[in-house]
Amino acid sequence: MNKNTIIATLISQVFLSSAFAQGLSGGSVTTPIPVNARVAQACTIATSLGLNFATYDPVSINATVALNSVGQISIACTKGSTSVLVGLDYGKKNTGGQRAMVGTTSAGLLLYNVFQPSTNVPGAPCTFPASTAWGPSTGTTLPIPVAANSLVQLYNICGTIPGGQSVAADAYTDTITATIYF
Repeated sequence: MNKNTIIATLISQVFLSSAFAQGLSGGSVTTPIPVNARVAQACTIATSLGLNFATYDPVSINATVALNSVGQISIACTKGSTSVLVGLDYGKKNTGGQRAMVGTTSAGLLLYNVFQPSTNVPGAPCTFPASTAWGPSTGTTLPIPVAANSLVQLYNICGTIPGGQSVAADAYTDTITATIYF
């Protein structure tokens, strides 16, 4: 190897080393990359416990006293959700807003009512006799407080079968639908 070849090889190695140390272009440029997301207000609702009344006795105890029961729904909304309302429809058989269960064999009607719990705080107990009817329209829906987190919250459904109904022995059923508005 001659002297000129060795010098040329050394110069090219020094040049390549400095080029890689500085970046191939000899400089750099940056650009911001926007990152975005949107969280929508959303809610879920499910039945936790149906409104299951015990045996109604129209001859003795329930001849004058109402039969009460407590059901439960579970609700979860996006943290910070506002203006959330829960409505309960009047069921499959109703007359003028009066809910009724239908007998499976006699086709008789056993009237019942559904009320809101004592407050709109999750887990608030039912108080009987209850006073605030729970329905599907403005003024009868349950307002849900602003969601502090997205965890499931339980709300009681307060049911009453008024005493003094003359009904046949039978199994009575109905289905009400809960709707959450957000």
